[in-house]
Amino acid sequence: MHIFYTEKHNLHNTDQVMIDGIPFVTEEVPQRAEIIRNALLAANLGPMDAPTDHGIEPILHVHTQDYVRYISTVYNESAQYYKTEAPVFPETFASRNARRKPQTFLGLKGYYGFGTGTLILKNTGKAAYWSVQCALSAADCLPQGETAYALCRPPGHHAGADFYGGFCYFNNAAISARYLGGKVAILDIDYHHGNGTQEIFYNDPLVLFCSIHAHPDDDYPFYWGETDEKGAGAGLGYNHNYPLPQGTDDSTYIEILGKALGIINDFRPRYLIVSAGFDIVRNDPVGGFNITTEGLHEIGVRIANLHLPTLILQEGGYLLDRLGENAVAFLQAFSAGKSL
Repeated sequence: MHIFYTEKHNLHNTDQVMIDGIPFVTEEVPQRAEIIRNALLAANLGPMDAPTDHGIEPILHVHTQDYVRYISTVYNESAQYYKTEAPVFPETFASRNARRKPQTFLGLKGYYGFGTGTLILKNTGKAAYWSVQCALSAADCLPQGETAYALCRPPGHHAGADFYGGFCYFNNAAISARYLGGKVAILDIDYHHGNGTQEIFYNDPLVLFCSIHAHPDDDYPFYWGETDEKGAGAGLGYNHNYPLPQGTDDSTYIEILGKALGIINDFRPRYLIVSAGFDIVRNDPVGGFNITTEGLHEIGVRIANLHLPTLILQEGGYLLDRLGENAVAFLQAFSAGKSL
């Protein structure tokens, strides 16, 4: 398995943020990527390389130009306006009956952002850009029939064409799917619904999206992820959500996974993209499922048994003392193809 990682993820230094002299607390910290990197190197799962630069164009095939510009420039605009450098947070939010798109960063903060937990720092845009480059570099392995893993940070599946939230700024899975072209299936196994990916492909019959996640009544992102969200227009029938209750265990999850894999198999995609969130495991601080490390490995085995060229992208996973072990358990399935 070819692995792609960049130390440039550290540019999004969420572990060094102070708000009015008080440390900003978030689960999405640079340590996550370093823990996974070190565990994968120790497990010798495959070569690990830095990504190559594919430029901005693949990002613009998914995200609007104005949105990409905002992510890249808003920190400096805010610093100039307030005469001080500080993290950028939305203060007001565009409601469902908003009549206009603001023209300055003051209003755009709440137009593009849908939560206060996803801050923009001085180099967030650069880190998100290189997270995409990891995904695209891994995607380059698929036409040769390979499986590849991109250690993406920041993650991406909550980012829509022109909105960000849930620690996500650019949608790595969606950008990779458009980059690969043709029929692509995206399987999102993060604890949280991949609302951004769903939004991007909701009308697209060439990209099948299946998401297994916490029920939106119970957890973030709340406003997407029900079973009746099946796509629209030409994309009707190509969106499948599997919301699950709190406490979901290995056997229940794997049963539902089988249904999603059956739909993917029937779709006959050329490539499979997996949004891999390890926040489904027991005791994850932002999760609510009860998946064991052995269960996570078996989930990987079932996915690997589709025998498709597969791009695995890192999404969530915040149980730091088990994160490396869980990442190895999942990814080993694509090398060994058998249960622990």
